[in-house]
Amino acid sequence: MSENIKVSFEVSEDLAGMRLDAALSGALDQPRSRTSAWIRDGHVAVSRQGAPVKLSKSHKLSAGELVQVDAPAPRDLADIPAEKVDGFRIVYLDDDIVVVDKPAGVAAHPSPGWHGPTVLSALRGEGISLSTSGAAERQGIVHRLDVGTSGLMVVARSERAYTELKRAFKERTVTKVYHTLVQGIPDPLRGTIDAPLGRHPGSEWKFAVIEGGRDSITHYEVLEAFGPAALVEVHLETGRTHQIRVHFSAMRHPCCGDLTYGADPRFSAELGLTRQWLHAHQLGFKHPVTGDTVSFESPYPQDLSYALESLREGTIKLGSR
Repeated sequence: MSENIKVSFEVSEDLAGMRLDAALSGALDQPRSRTSAWIRDGHVAVSRQGAPVKLSKSHKLSAGELVQVDAPAPRDLADIPAEKVDGFRIVYLDDDIVVVDKPAGVAAHPSPGWHGPTVLSALRGEGISLSTSGAAERQGIVHRLDVGTSGLMVVARSERAYTELKRAFKERTVTKVYHTLVQGIPDPLRGTIDAPLGRHPGSEWKFAVIEGGRDSITHYEVLEAFGPAALVEVHLETGRTHQIRVHFSAMRHPCCGDLTYGADPRFSAELGLTRQWLHAHQLGFKHPVTGDTVSFESPYPQDLSYALESLREGTIKLGSR
């Protein structure tokens, strides 16, 4: 098992004025999301002239402050359990890649605060080896889906595949098609949402459309309209965290079931949803080794099909907000 990271240092003039999470990220060579989680979970303490300082991840350091870290180290691959995960399906497998159909409730990889199943643990449960590139707890992972989002993911098995797939995602040559059920009917029925995204100023785990955020582009088309909701096909040009969920929430058409981003809880309950109606339906890319164009499609899982059929049959009485 990995030992804790323990370090103590006095803030120098060079670090003064930096955000605490950013300073820790640079000083300890850790992802900023991890150092933010350390701060949130109480693994970091700062004192000034012997008095403790109340912390947030955005705390600005002052010269002379004492920073103390006692935090769990990243998990080694050996620490990731091999487990059988209900609903997890291998769609395609060769020596270089594996394409999986991920059920909701499964994270892409281990992360601070997540103790449930992951794509990596499920693949270990299937006896499938992966690329050793990337951080130990993210080996082979070249893109992610939210825990509550189901559908297709590709994971690298060879080092060449890892490098080529990372490049393909960065250069936006991968075709990613999602289907989502949103509240109300988007107007226009076909369009593009071009709105920058960044971390929500009032919540560490949410994102929002904010000035100065990262460029984020979502193309969509309504496939079916039901009055209180619409089935929408989404093509992502960029792949920001929570992009589809935030963009449609900003349009006042949140994904059904997505209580984090403003979905009506009564309507979500009537649809039988306990998570966002969002599914990675199609995935296409050039095979990283053979160069062949490959494409995969995933059917809707049972919970999403139930909600959709309820709307098609007209059994849902509650209108949109």
